[in-house]
Amino acid sequence: MLKGIDPLLGPDLLWTLASMGHGDEIVISDANFPGASVARTTVRGTPLRADCDAIRMLEVVLSVLPLDTFDGPAVHTMQVVDDPKATPDVVANAERVLKPFGAERRALERFAFYDRAKTAFAVLRTAEARPYGNFILRKGVIASTR
Repeated sequence: MLKGIDPLLGPDLLWTLASMGHGDEIVISDANFPGASVARTTVRGTPLRADCDAIRMLEVVLSVLPLDTFDGPAVHTMQVVDDPKATPDVVANAERVLKPFGAERRALERFAFYDRAKTAFAVLRTAEARPYGNFILRKGVIASTR
């Protein structure tokens, strides 16, 4: 345990987030996401695991990870199959977490989401049971504090 660090930010996740550079992406996925097969092609190579829902994990990750708001959407979600204009419940719930960061969000077709996820730095599989609880976050920069 560390002071001021959420206990869900374990050593493997902290190392992963700190190792990511500007523009690198991390997938926060639901329990149905093919995490192991997708993670095989990522920089990390194996999925991370979080025993919480996707919204809680978004809160935890965004407590330390800056989002890239410079060039297009910093957050991608998965479109509902056969209803691409629908907003899944879990994505609607995520808006309160994402809004303070001013990050644009774009929904991708299911297989386009999988393709993008395969190029991510890492996959973090949560215990999220709601369908379409999948997010790709693009890391930004922290401005100099000097």
